[in-house]
Amino acid sequence: MHDLTSRQDEQTLLRFSTAGSVDDGKSTLVGRLLYDSKNLFDDHVDAIERASKKTGDGSFSLALVTDGLRAEREQGITIDVAYRYFSTPRRRFILADTPGHEQYTRNMATGASTADVAVILVDAEKGVVVQTKRHSFISSLLGVPRILVAVNKMDLVGYSEEVFDRIRKEYLDFATRLAVRDIRFVPVSALKGDNVVERSGEMTWYHGETVLEYLENVYIASDRNQVDFRFPIQLVIRKDGTYRGYAGQISSGSIRVGEEVLVLPSMRRSTIRSIEQYPGGALAQASAPQSVVLTLSDEIDISRGDMIVRVNNVPHIQSHCEAMMVWMNEAGMDPQKQYLVLHTARSCKARIETLRYRVDVNTLSREEAKPLQLNEIGRVALTFSKPLFLDSYQRNRNTGNFILIDPDSYQTVAAGIVLDALPEELVLSKPQPGNLHHERSTVPLVAREARNGHKACTVWCTGLPSSGKSTIARELERKLFEAGLQVYHLDGDNLRMGLNTDLGFSSKDRSENLRRAAHVARLLNDAGVSVVCAFVSPYAKDREAAREIIGRDRFVEVHVATPLSVCEERDPHGLYRKARAGEVKDFTGVSAPYEDPVQPHIKVSTSQHTAEECVVLVITELERLGFAKSATRS
Repeated sequence: MHDLTSRQDEQTLLRFSTAGSVDDGKSTLVGRLLYDSKNLFDDHVDAIERASKKTGDGSFSLALVTDGLRAEREQGITIDVAYRYFSTPRRRFILADTPGHEQYTRNMATGASTADVAVILVDAEKGVVVQTKRHSFISSLLGVPRILVAVNKMDLVGYSEEVFDRIRKEYLDFATRLAVRDIRFVPVSALKGDNVVERSGEMTWYHGETVLEYLENVYIASDRNQVDFRFPIQLVIRKDGTYRGYAGQISSGSIRVGEEVLVLPSMRRSTIRSIEQYPGGALAQASAPQSVVLTLSDEIDISRGDMIVRVNNVPHIQSHCEAMMVWMNEAGMDPQKQYLVLHTARSCKARIETLRYRVDVNTLSREEAKPLQLNEIGRVALTFSKPLFLDSYQRNRNTGNFILIDPDSYQTVAAGIVLDALPEELVLSKPQPGNLHHERSTVPLVAREARNGHKACTVWCTGLPSSGKSTIARELERKLFEAGLQVYHLDGDNLRMGLNTDLGFSSKDRSENLRRAAHVARLLNDAGVSVVCAFVSPYAKDREAAREIIGRDRFVEVHVATPLSVCEERDPHGLYRKARAGEVKDFTGVSAPYEDPVQPHIKVSTSQHTAEECVVLVITELERLGFAKSATRS
């Protein structure tokens, strides 16, 4: 038994899906693959023989191997996704046999979402049809890195090499617009068994691999993301008063005992104390896709939906994204409706802010943006009620996908893949009236920056109250202005006396205050003016939101890391004293937390340097980033 499990562990696992138009012979191909590779039990073969006598002419029907639902046998079409697990001496397989009918496109997308290879059938008599293009596009959209095109029913065209070459050329002409790493072709006859498992004696002109040979030998180890460690928390385990373990499946990357990690969204740091797996016990290292329990050296408040990552490798923490989405529900998209989004183990409310366009999957062209209907695909902008921990789907399939759920029926209505952060013209915090649109200036930013002689940026100074942020910001503005830069100091009190007079000091109002400030800074940057801000901005999610609004390429984060004891000793307005006495609620550093930036562009401290020295350090960093001239410090 030990030898058997050892051999299984050594075998690589390949996930592949099959797709094709109705009557292309897809189910027959799958049946032939399982039958000829000796992966059907005798009782299963007997059951298929009995079913064949009831539903057909009595001959053995390989299609019934996977068309297991009664409704499928009655209609003669595949409806549901049938998963089969089988193996050969070289490899283990998970096969997702997906529907070919247009009505069940959503089922096909489900089956292809985790595939390493998509096997797409083409009827040799019909050639490349609409469903061929649809399934190929969806496979490409879902990041399937390889497509194996099986040109089936070659026996009906006299095993013609000319027909095979014509279909191959037609498909490649279409596929030039697909983001697929590798496309292979094999001529087969699923009914006769040609080039499925055994080589065909009828097509001596073909010298490539059979379907099974390709599946057994294709190299997939490089597909896995082993760089970005992502561990979504599924369950918090408490055995007694001291033990606290965090259970889940490693989505990507690997981790070792003793490595420093970061917990999202709290941004608290710790180290891995232990890695445990059942069965197997303690591990020194674990990697995707293992399911493990992690314990940390520090006691941190962690809940289901939080994520553990490496300190210097953090996903995008954002409350909006742009995505390609497949609509999977009979009821069409309702832009006015609030849905639920499920991403890894995290869920929250979501709203579809903008539908950019629909995709004509036959031509891959963009169409007018109308609400998506069943099986339609489009590009959308989404806003979430709380930040999610997102990677682009192209970089990380496991943390780059999500589903939308109808809150009334709890049905899955759509599946989406994260493309990237929203482009600037789509960064919207709230639903906008339909008659509003983004107006662009007739003077491009590049022209403004060319006249000014420098690129525009926003310097975001963050730190505890009384840390010296405002002093540094005012001095920095003066130095940059004297050096000839277009610059403005955006003061928080000035905003609260005008634009933000309606806001108080609750956590929600503080976040809104920073959101508005970020939009003002962005507008000034668009005008070619650099901005220097000084905000406590204690929460990482608010700073991340500001970074997304302003733009990552022009957001310069300065952490004024003056120790709390020094800040409290200064206390120019007596606020720390009042907070200690309970007279000021939710005061950062006393009764409310401050989350240190993980990777600021620069860290300074007015307890170690004068304000003027801190300004010089900041200007040096701006010069390095190309936002200030080298003569600025003179």
